[in-house]
Amino acid sequence: MHIDRNRPVAVVTGASSGIGESTARQLVELGWQVIGVGRDRQRSAAATARIAVAARNGGAFTMLRGDFTLMSEVERVAGEIGSLTPRLDVLVNNAGGVSDQRIVTDEGTEATFAVNHLAPFLLTRRLIPLPGEDAAARPGRSVRVIAVSSNAHRMIQEFDWDDLQSLNEFDSIVAYGRAKLANILFTRELARRGTTAGIVAQAMHPGVVASNFASHGTDALQAHMATADTVSPDEPAETLVWLATAPAPGRDGGRYFHRKAEATPAAAAQDDSAATRLWNESERLLAELGFRIADTAESGQK
Repeated sequence: MHIDRNRPVAVVTGASSGIGESTARQLVELGWQVIGVGRDRQRSAAATARIAVAARNGGAFTMLRGDFTLMSEVERVAGEIGSLTPRLDVLVNNAGGVSDQRIVTDEGTEATFAVNHLAPFLLTRRLIPLPGEDAAARPGRSVRVIAVSSNAHRMIQEFDWDDLQSLNEFDSIVAYGRAKLANILFTRELARRGTTAGIVAQAMHPGVVASNFASHGTDALQAHMATADTVSPDEPAETLVWLATAPAPGRDGGRYFHRKAEATPAAAAQDDSAATRLWNESERLLAELGFRIADTAESGQK
């Protein structure tokens, strides 16, 4: 894929199906250059073929593959994106999932926490440096970072800071809720820290979507999804495209949206001290895995 520096560029994770695929397709239809990230080889190839048909107005699409339960894969994908384009206008952190059991990755992280929070945290930090970091790698223009969270965050009153990843005591839905709360708090802190660098970070709730989201969830979750009143992936994708392109969500970051309208997240998702602590804990965890980020936890203390 040849990147035209005069045309907008978006990165969409989880683009091999569902919300991510629909978001990538809609952006390509608008003439955007989109870099997707998918895990499964066959689904990625099929999505690429479908999105290519939609390309018009100079739009283009390419798919990278990576397993975002592993930070080494996130690091590799970030490097590949950097080699493809010096320009980045929008990053949609959509990849995620839920599991019916605790899965400890080869890196020692819990998979639900890793794919839903640590992966977008690391990818964002690698692609979009903050003030005081590598100026040469900074986009040089305003950039929007959009997190696909969930109202599942509302079931969590606060984090267990001694077991942030649910490694010791695991409940599938609780672990997912914690990760979705982490999405909003990361968005809130990123918006605060990135204001002077032109970073606008927003989060959104997609609704109950007809997709393969719950395919690895518990039997109870799959039964619920089978009978739930769901929406097509196109509906939340329309909100994501609006967040990526419309003027109104391009300012005043740190907000939470649903169906192109601002919503109020739970009180726990508005806790600025928790947002700062989560940022620092995330950097510490990544540093322990060998992925140190320039803006260390010590420098981020309020």
